[in-house]
Amino acid sequence: VQLQASGGGLVQPGGSLRLSCAAPEGIFRTTNVRAWYSQAPGRQRELVARIFGAESPKYTDSVKGRFTIFGDDAKNGVNLQMNSLKPEDTAVYYCNLAYEHEEGWVPTQEYWGQGTLVTISS
Repeated sequence: VQLQASGGGLVQPGGSLRLSCAAPEGIFRTTNVRAWYSQAPGRQRELVARIFGAESPKYTDSVKGRFTIFGDDAKNGVNLQMNSLKPEDTAVYYCNLAYEHEEGWVPTQEYWGQGTLVTISS
């Protein structure tokens, strides 16, 4: 099962994008992790932002203050608002839903979106 990710594109430095990810309701309701990862060319996939249950979101240092992750219960999804974009944000972004019995434990369920390309360039 793949999640449906959308919202990528080409924007100039300083611009904004909102990435969206939708899941089947059954998957959305049985997972407690909502996350976005990025994979830049030649690099490994890295965590950008995640929410575990009702905890406060966590962000990688490079996006703090610029990106916001939030759930969308009405659409069974998770969004990533990206502001003040920089060329180094260029990457394919993947959404991720998972179930962890305790935060940080190996997920017993995990689902990925197909990836959406974000390119920041003037």
